[in-house]
Amino acid sequence: MSETANQDGMILNSNAIPSTDTFGNPIPVTIPIDLAPGVKVVYTTRLGGSSTDDWGNLNLGGKSGDDPAAVVANRMGLAKAVGAPLSLVAQVHSGKAIDVDTFFEYNAPYGCDCSGTVIGSQTRRDGAATGETDAIAVQRDVEEIEGADGTAITKTDTRISISESGTTENDESSSNQSQADAGSPTAYPRLEADAEVTAQTGIALGMFAADCLPVLLADAQAGVIGAAHCGRKGLQRGVIGSAVDLMVAKGAKPNRIVATLGPCICGDCYEVGDQIADEFDAQFPATFTLTRFGGPGIDIAKAALQELAKAGIPADNVISSTPRVGAATQYLDQDAELADLCAADGEGSPNLSERIGEVRHSLCTLENPLFYSHRRASLGHKEHEGRLLALIVRE
Repeated sequence: MSETANQDGMILNSNAIPSTDTFGNPIPVTIPIDLAPGVKVVYTTRLGGSSTDDWGNLNLGGKSGDDPAAVVANRMGLAKAVGAPLSLVAQVHSGKAIDVDTFFEYNAPYGCDCSGTVIGSQTRRDGAATGETDAIAVQRDVEEIEGADGTAITKTDTRISISESGTTENDESSSNQSQADAGSPTAYPRLEADAEVTAQTGIALGMFAADCLPVLLADAQAGVIGAAHCGRKGLQRGVIGSAVDLMVAKGAKPNRIVATLGPCICGDCYEVGDQIADEFDAQFPATFTLTRFGGPGIDIAKAALQELAKAGIPADNVISSTPRVGAATQYLDQDAELADLCAADGEGSPNLSERIGEVRHSLCTLENPLFYSHRRASLGHKEHEGRLLALIVRE
């Protein structure tokens, strides 16, 4: 059994929902959260994808050695499930935020890929070329609005529509599709950043993670959203502040911004050694921990809360993702697909009920088998692991 979510954000039992569409493309299992009016956050899980082996099943990262065709299929399935094209950048643990409105172009069958990854010939799981899969079309409405400082801002509302067959009428997408159908590898452009901001509707800002913390932000009144990838180094380099500053430059106000913290490794599990823990705690007081492994660690979620407060976001504006993720974890505690993954992944007990029973923090990527974890894979002496995506989209 696998699960997905309907438009109302309810988790559905997929005994009545197929795991693939009519063309064999995956239907991802996601956890949706309504962050603000018209703003949705989505966390992907390991369930409902085309990847296999160490990357099973819904790997969305393109740099870990997974089959490129599986990665493309997973991303296409996710774009369809979210109902919006994805915006992806090359994450490098920096403090840099980037304005998506300055570069967004539909250059991949699932959106705008600026992550720099190389995607090979794109095929369905049954071997057919992607020219026979769903057609994706994008429509943009452009208008100029006045920014907070009186300057003109170009606002583009983007809509994605996906049909059951045929080819897209979008020239850029069609060109990219033709290259993929011909079997030649496609190298997408590379824009290095660890936060994205947009004032457009219908674009899903995505942050890859497999222990690092995704932070999702929105000022619904200004129509501005942001997403930040907050690893240890990114937090130290001020990535949250950079994201908020860019949102403010596009009309947001810190006291109106709401935020939520996504799945990440928790302070009880993130062991880093004495020197790193001391340095991090000096910058972010009270984030030093003693982990369940016996050594010093850090709490990156607590550091992120400090950075949000420093950026002017009220504590009451930080919405907890824990209830939603906890409910999804409980609901999936007997899921057959998750049980199969736990039995084969070598990352802990092969028994799903035992694995779930050890979860003390549902948002912890190391503890919760729903999510990918680099540290959990390393403890299992594995060379590879997948990546989840945390997404935010304004509808």
